[in-house]
Amino acid sequence: MAHHLSAKKRIRQTESKRLNNKYYARTARNAVKKLRETTNKEAASEQYPQVVSMLDKLARNNVIHKNKASNLKSKLAKHVDSL
Repeated sequence: MAHHLSAKKRIRQTESKRLNNKYYARTARNAVKKLRETTNKEAASEQYPQVVSMLDKLARNNVIHKNKASNLKSKLAKHVDSL
């Protein structure tokens, strides 16, 4: 167990950040799933910029790797174009 105040504070900060990251990553994954299940081109075209923005934000905050965000965005773009 941590004995220093700074170590205890770091544990508290890490836990709160972990929960926030988990929430935002889960929300983005749900948005990606929803976009993949969409069969209407207009609806998919409206959702795509929002999902891309979510993925970029996660990559910028190091919740997911930037290459993973790029891979997801390109796959989603292909999906939207194929509709």
